[in-house]
Amino acid sequence: MAARDRYSRKLECAKCGHTGFAEVSETDNRRASTRDFKIDEMPRGFSTERPSPDPRKHMVKCRCGSVFRFEQDTVYAPGGEPRR
Repeated sequence: MAARDRYSRKLECAKCGHTGFAEVSETDNRRASTRDFKIDEMPRGFSTERPSPDPRKHMVKCRCGSVFRFEQDTVYAPGGEPRR
């Protein structure tokens, strides 16, 4: 069984400015056909709109009704970027 990489990612709604940190995991097997992406803990005020095993296609819904991709362009403080 492969181990899973775990990290936090800041979610930020462009419409209302609501923010929070999601705890996520994905397979660390680089040879796998998919990343097997899963959100382990979603911050309050956000929910999954369309789940996907690919974080570029996973859609998140904010409490204001705005829907956006989980992996969107976000500005992080220096040293706060997720590891790739």
